[in-house]
Amino acid sequence: MKSIRQMKSWSRAALLGAVAATALLAVPSMERADAQSQNDTDTYRQLSLFGDVFERVRAEYVEEVSDQELIEAAINGMLVSLDPHSSFLNSKSFRDMRVQTKGEFGGLGIEVSMENGLVKVVSPIDDTPAAKAGLQPGDLITHLDGEPVLGLTLGQAVEKMRGPVDSDLTISIRRQDAEPFDVTLTRAVIKIRSVRSRVIDDVGYVRITTFNEQTTSGLHKAIEEIKAEKGDELTGYVIDLRNNPGGLLDEAISVSDTFLEQGEIVSTRGRDPENASRVHAKPGDLTDGKPLVVLINGGSASASEIVAGALQDHRRAILLGSQSFGKGSVQTIIPLSGQVAMRLTTARYYTPSGRSIQQTGIAPDIDVPLARIEKLDNGKSRREADLRGALNNPSGNGDNQTSAEDGEEAAAQPPEQVDYQLARAIDLLRGIDLYRQRIVN
Repeated sequence: MKSIRQMKSWSRAALLGAVAATALLAVPSMERADAQSQNDTDTYRQLSLFGDVFERVRAEYVEEVSDQELIEAAINGMLVSLDPHSSFLNSKSFRDMRVQTKGEFGGLGIEVSMENGLVKVVSPIDDTPAAKAGLQPGDLITHLDGEPVLGLTLGQAVEKMRGPVDSDLTISIRRQDAEPFDVTLTRAVIKIRSVRSRVIDDVGYVRITTFNEQTTSGLHKAIEEIKAEKGDELTGYVIDLRNNPGGLLDEAISVSDTFLEQGEIVSTRGRDPENASRVHAKPGDLTDGKPLVVLINGGSASASEIVAGALQDHRRAILLGSQSFGKGSVQTIIPLSGQVAMRLTTARYYTPSGRSIQQTGIAPDIDVPLARIEKLDNGKSRREADLRGALNNPSGNGDNQTSAEDGEEAAAQPPEQVDYQLARAIDLLRGIDLYRQRIVN
């Protein structure tokens, strides 16, 4: 039987052990509290330092600078130091960004550039006030509502041409071989076309220049028009994402979904693991499974890489071109008070196979560098038909006049207008189609 002294000794030891355990548990907590307190103290010290610098700059800088300029610059400096894609958006930048992503605004409907200080019409956009008024490429705009354009930047001139829908603007036009004249236009809703398409023989070509709110609807319209024009003769599609800097994540997802029947399109993972998300395709391939070739290059970034990565991982398309840009992060626009906002990197995205393309980009399945096609002149080659006394073809197909004319026509085409990567993509689609036909037969 244990003695009372032994029991007291064990009780004392147990009590000491409990105290020790409690102390061990309490030490990290106290350390965390101390660290937090120290961090708070450092934060206040750094904010005090910022205030000192702000006051000295405001009082002693060589030229007077407004408080707003200094504070906005300080905030922007804080954000851009994080990564190349986080930034501060003042009211004007925030408004421009919304116009760009929305893809529509009140305006005249002309693509413009600057020439000798005047606004030059590159092209009027179809079905817009500018097109209906008869503006022509090359027209020079000299005045806006009587105010000279000379002295304005292109951005300032564009800002003046945009405005509320149904409001009027009188522009003065100088056109070659014509007297200067004025025309009054009524602003309308202008939609930025991010998708252009055409049929190249038996191939549907779709060019996506950016991902805004009009992109998916534009893509669907383009595919339907191509299908209606070529029907069963259609070999496949070339989706051109070259020099596409990206845009809205939602649009990249819906564009990918256009070509996929099922499976994950993209996943995003932020600082908090609980905020990770995965997006899957819905059933329905608008192209009915036709072969796809996606063109990418070093200018294909962000949303473009999401589309290219999803279609490559699901083996839905063959990627052709050169290595993409390698931007694998997601930015969130966070509105702030005073009509300003900040663009903050909040997550990384991953392709369906779980790979991050940050800094590495997406490697094409077939590497085709940008090149220029140049037709080599081999002179006139001798053929059997040129030999004296050569036997005639009983089918009467020995005339080579047509091929010679075709060669002359191709030679007349300026080499810089021949897109080598696109030509390879079209050849690839036709090769796939030919191979399929032979397998079936």
